[in-house]
Amino acid sequence: MDDFVRDKLTEWGLSNYIEKFQDGKIDEKSLYCLEHEEIKELIPEQGPRSVFKHHLKELKVCRPANDKGKQLKRKSDLQGEGRKERVPSKRQCESLGPAETAIKSKVKRTMESVDARIANQVSIKLKDFLQTKIKDLETDKRELVGVFGRTGAGKSLLINAVIGEDLLPSGEFRACTTVMIKVEASTDGKDEFRAEIEFIKKEDWESEFWALQRRITKNAEDDTKDEDDDIIEKLSAVYGENWRGILVEKPMDSRHFREIPEFLKSENKILTSGSAEGLSEQLVKYTRNDSIQEEDPDVKRAYWPLVKCVTIRVPNNDFLQHVTLVDLPVDRNKSRDEMWRGIVGNCSTVWIVTEIVRAASEKETWEILEEVCSLIGNGGECRHICFICTKSDLLNHRILRVKEELKKEFNKSIKINKHFSGECFDIFTVSSTEYFQGKQSQDNEIPKLQEVLKKLNGCHSETLNYVSGAHGILSLIKGARLRETATVKADVCKKLEENMRCQLTAVKTNVETAYNNFERCLSNGVEQSRSSWDRSLESIFKPKQKGGINFQTLRCIVKNGGIHKTRRGRQINLNMKLASYLLDSIDDEFRKTFPNEGKDGPFYGAINRFTLDTKGLIQGYKEVELHLTFLNTEEEKIKKELNKIILDGKKIIYNSLTKKIEEIMEDCYKRAAEIEGLGTVAKIQQTIESHVKKHMYMFEQAKEAMLTELTGLKMKILEKLEKTMMESIELSLKTDDHSLPDVSDELEAVKKLYDELKGSSAQTLGKAQENDSYDVIDLFGCWL
Repeated sequence: MDDFVRDKLTEWGLSNYIEKFQDGKIDEKSLYCLEHEEIKELIPEQGPRSVFKHHLKELKVCRPANDKGKQLKRKSDLQGEGRKERVPSKRQCESLGPAETAIKSKVKRTMESVDARIANQVSIKLKDFLQTKIKDLETDKRELVGVFGRTGAGKSLLINAVIGEDLLPSGEFRACTTVMIKVEASTDGKDEFRAEIEFIKKEDWESEFWALQRRITKNAEDDTKDEDDDIIEKLSAVYGENWRGILVEKPMDSRHFREIPEFLKSENKILTSGSAEGLSEQLVKYTRNDSIQEEDPDVKRAYWPLVKCVTIRVPNNDFLQHVTLVDLPVDRNKSRDEMWRGIVGNCSTVWIVTEIVRAASEKETWEILEEVCSLIGNGGECRHICFICTKSDLLNHRILRVKEELKKEFNKSIKINKHFSGECFDIFTVSSTEYFQGKQSQDNEIPKLQEVLKKLNGCHSETLNYVSGAHGILSLIKGARLRETATVKADVCKKLEENMRCQLTAVKTNVETAYNNFERCLSNGVEQSRSSWDRSLESIFKPKQKGGINFQTLRCIVKNGGIHKTRRGRQINLNMKLASYLLDSIDDEFRKTFPNEGKDGPFYGAINRFTLDTKGLIQGYKEVELHLTFLNTEEEKIKKELNKIILDGKKIIYNSLTKKIEEIMEDCYKRAAEIEGLGTVAKIQQTIESHVKKHMYMFEQAKEAMLTELTGLKMKILEKLEKTMMESIELSLKTDDHSLPDVSDELEAVKKLYDELKGSSAQTLGKAQENDSYDVIDLFGCWL
């Protein structure tokens, strides 16, 4: 043992263990390589061990980059992409804002103290109102980053490199992640890695089991067909090599699920580990289809076919502070599809991962992007698409050319450009191999992706919003204690109510203009749908490449409500096809009305321009400056809330067209699914065509469904805006309460912190404009 280790143990208050470390010959170099089990052997007691791990983690993070590089060596070659040494993430040394975190903590303690003082007084008129406002200060807004890519593209390895943890299991060749995995920061303060496994419903698995059995029986009766490898893989994973015997037994017998009793109880399974590597090893059987290996006789079962979603929580990781990375598999079954679509629609950023060698010409990758573009664009909230080319070390000399080819390919896609402009599209080249080896290369842009996550985290905006709200509440408390003349308050109330009426009219006018524009566009869409619906069906029934749809595909479509996912991952959605002319008719107008940036348009623009002119009124009515300061913060807060309501509402509005078509077609699919015998394909097609002819009104109903949702959103935002602001005016200017606690000192302290934050935000904005490294909206869009 050298002096470095001895000094560190003494500094950390662990000098009692110097002898053990000496016996183990732990020097500075080996100290950094200690794994969880080795630490446990050196320090058996939980308390001191936790202290040691905490300090060791900080030590690794703050270690010079050139020292780290010497230790970060891969254990496998590039093609294997196998297990690797753990890479310390850039955590405490590159914190997103320790000063701002401290400011928020200080203000939070102040508001908790004020809340307790208010709670102890029973006679306060504003008690419930104020306590609700204090409670609502704390928000946890998480940005979702969806990670897409074909099998073997390297999504798992990329996520590991970006967050600096050997966390997600990764394999080789045909192996792939088969379930949805969410990676986010721990919030419980524990220094452990934790995974929560959500299973599909046991009824869904039983239904799928018997469907697989029927397919096996049918294939066995047909000498021209081989056994389906996908079916064998699934059943072997869950039931082992003797799965064929299960076909005549009870597939849901508890003895098959001894290792996962939570599945039969409809509960989530929890896995924990003191290290990322430890958790990764536990996760393999729940997430990957290569988890059963011939060389590992101990692994007899794998449960990925039963898993709906895995949520992994990582301790002490600033990249994930307010961001959730979601590894989204292309292949998904019916049980996972609803959750998949919901998460995709909530992604503010999307990463498309592909290998650099064939990035521009990789058809499957572009098909993935085109398939999801309506879900993440007009039907979602995506503001940024990152096209990430992996294994850049194989093509160093052609990086610029590849990027140019990708931009051209993006601009060529009519479908994608209906939802996104080129400004939303960025290209990154990365090499996880070089990164884990500690090599530095300007073409390896993993650090740039880490910067993307830091900006999404919005640490500054969260603190600024909290402190601003606290400043407003304290202003109201102090103002309510003062004894102003009733005449001044009455005069200010009158002006505020006049402003309110004027501003509500402006919002209503803007929204109604949007309604009229949509009605005109949809009317054209209805006419096109009525005259061209047969072309929509023909594109499904008679694909150009094949000449006709096969029986199995058509059967799956009608059995799954008009939707089928092919083995290659391509989705066939008959309902969306029937709604395509309606969607095409409104896509351009929809993007103008509801831009995902959340700034302009009839809805966002009208709300962002809304003002009661409280700052202007302060100049003429200094006596009620505190009350007007509170109203100003309430105004900003309600505008943020309404923007979120608009964002959620616009997804419902856009998807209402397809949803209505799906509802009207539901009975048709059920009848078509029951058709059997000779000529089944032709009979199913005829059933669907006859249903569409008979229900031609469905296109008009879809139009009305969208306009109804649009009207509902208009009423919701107008009512919430008026009710919230009028309640705030009533309680701040028409209610006195001299029994409120004195918060003069607290207000003064919070105001200083608030002014400090506003000043720093202005400086940061100025620097961003000078550097022009990222769009200002990307940096500060979440503030507004």
